[in-house]
Amino acid sequence: MSSPPVPVRADRSPHAPARPTPVDFGASVVVFLVALPLCLGIALASGAPLVAGVVSGVVGGLLVGALSSSHVQVSGPAAGLTSIMVAAVASQGSYEAVLPAVIVAGALQLAFGALRAGFIARFVPSSVIKGMLAAIGAIIVLKQLPHLVGWDADAMGDEAFVQADRQNTFTELLVAAEHIQGGALLVGALSLVLLFGWPKAPAALRKVPAPLIAVLVGTGIAELLPFVAPALSIDPSHRVALPSGGPAALIEGLPRPDWAALGRSSTWVLAVTLAVVASLETLLSLEASLKLDPQKRDAPADRELLAQGAGNLLSGLLGGLPLTGVVVRTSANIGAGARTRWSAVLHGLWLLIAALALAVLLNRIPLAALSAVLFQVGWRLAQPALFRGAWRMGTAHFIPFLATFLAILFTDLLVGIGVGLAVGVMAILRESARVPALREVGPTGSVLTRLALNEQVTFLHKAGVCERLAAVPDGGRVEVDATGCRSLDLDVLEALHSFRAGAAGRGVEVRFVGVPELPSGAGAGH
Repeated sequence: MSSPPVPVRADRSPHAPARPTPVDFGASVVVFLVALPLCLGIALASGAPLVAGVVSGVVGGLLVGALSSSHVQVSGPAAGLTSIMVAAVASQGSYEAVLPAVIVAGALQLAFGALRAGFIARFVPSSVIKGMLAAIGAIIVLKQLPHLVGWDADAMGDEAFVQADRQNTFTELLVAAEHIQGGALLVGALSLVLLFGWPKAPAALRKVPAPLIAVLVGTGIAELLPFVAPALSIDPSHRVALPSGGPAALIEGLPRPDWAALGRSSTWVLAVTLAVVASLETLLSLEASLKLDPQKRDAPADRELLAQGAGNLLSGLLGGLPLTGVVVRTSANIGAGARTRWSAVLHGLWLLIAALALAVLLNRIPLAALSAVLFQVGWRLAQPALFRGAWRMGTAHFIPFLATFLAILFTDLLVGIGVGLAVGVMAILRESARVPALREVGPTGSVLTRLALNEQVTFLHKAGVCERLAAVPDGGRVEVDATGCRSLDLDVLEALHSFRAGAAGRGVEVRFVGVPELPSGAGAGH
């Protein structure tokens, strides 16, 4: 039975609107509050000056946000690169000697984009993407619990299982329980109450972003404690630590690339490593953003690589860390209701203003309030409903999902993705051994374009299906016939429905014949 075209208002233009919407302003503030501690924490965890984290956050917002193909993805320094950076600083002898490698990595990413290498992301199954999102969310929740009670031995941006303080994600919780700071616990608990209770507040109050209220209230309480309860006073070491001294001191403190490092072969090896890892993380984050975006808008991966390449090139020149598309900031952006990439651009502007003019004021913010904001972001990514939905979709989906989740939780992002892909490929190969391969597709009759799905369609065919659908001309008509398809992979099914959901924005009329509806718990969102 055929399905009629579904008109959906979706902006598929590669260009951002001339002006940000009011909700973009609010979302940009939320992303700024999430990005600020992460920029500083990742710089600390990477063995880099704190200002390097701020620089990469500003570049990720102002430049990459403006050039990005995505309406909702936010870029900045990534926790997944911290281990590479720590080793690089040690082997190169200084942070300044690492910067040329960051610059070359950006140039390589520009080449990747020009060579259209972004198609690689299409081969990552949705079970692995969703397992990655859940794992990142669980890590954020677990990592923020110590900060909520005032134990800040581990950098706020560190996502590694084995930490620099020789603890791991779980043992750190036991240590934190022995070092609870009463003032930080009070601020953290009240911030969580405000964040999770804000949807029940009066409609007029809900126009103000909940994270902003939590941070303002938490900071106000921290400022009052020395007067009303001195024993609960929050020490400066448990507050934001932006470099102070004004614009002149900030500019003077920017690290300068040590160009002599280009004469060492290790610099070029490091550049290739950074380019490949940063590109993979960006493409994975982009795929995740497509699933989280409620408007299901497309985002060309090749253009995203070009934007990231330009960002890393400039970040390295200015003394900043390497950057990628980042799931945590992107999730916060989408959760705050961002409509366009203006929210990403504006968050970079707020970071720049904060670094140049507001360091003294922002350094009064307790880390417990910011960790509460991050905790809520993590909870949204790893909420129990996600696991129930994965289970309902069957073992072929749930096993790679769970394998990815556990592997990332106990190792790191790239290892976890590798494990998830390996498990997913084994499942697909097992299925492919029983079912014939994909048949050809082609136009027929009065329908402008007719695409017939073959007897067996796996996630390995997703890239080809997506490319063929993207080739349908604007204003045309397309019929997708699945009546002869015995096995249709969930990833391809999601791609078909996402195409239909966004087709109205291109004036394309879509007709499904025999294409099943998405099962309960599936879809692009959570």
